[in-house]
Amino acid sequence: MSATRHDWVRSVLALGSNLGARAETLAEATADLVDRPEVRLVDVSPVIRTKPVGGPAGQPDFLNMVMIVETTLGPYELLEHCHAVEAKHHRTREVRWGPRTLDVDIITYGDLELDDPELTIPHPRAAERAFVLFPWLVIEPLAVLEGHPVVELLEYCSDADGIEDFDMLLDQEPQ
Repeated sequence: MSATRHDWVRSVLALGSNLGARAETLAEATADLVDRPEVRLVDVSPVIRTKPVGGPAGQPDFLNMVMIVETTLGPYELLEHCHAVEAKHHRTREVRWGPRTLDVDIITYGDLELDDPELTIPHPRAAERAFVLFPWLVIEPLAVLEGHPVVELLEYCSDADGIEDFDMLLDQEPQ
């Protein structure tokens, strides 16, 4: 399924960063993702802080967020755009699930189901990741992923108790 020039498809994107100026990177990446006429912003979640899930031990904490966009880009074009934004923010792919300046994942693309080596939609691990589900629920409380309410999926996530509201943590720091 490829969007035609006049079809706007709703897509959920998850962003994460655990290297460098994490909060600034997420803010700039959000702007970069919607800086094309084929992508328009619907909503953005608050930023949360989480422990790394998987990957090498000893990584710094992640800042994570979710954004909902509408796009006329096809799924592979959207993936290319996400990769271009990651590259702009110096993302390298050296260690699987390793530390990174920016990670942008396509969680959903309309109702599309796709499973190939380049792109799997819905994202294959999104239903198990509180760092995706929690911020998504904040902006879309009735969200559904693969036929399951996201609020129910969140109950089974092993990383759910490690989520902290990053904005609130900033407010508590001494000035």
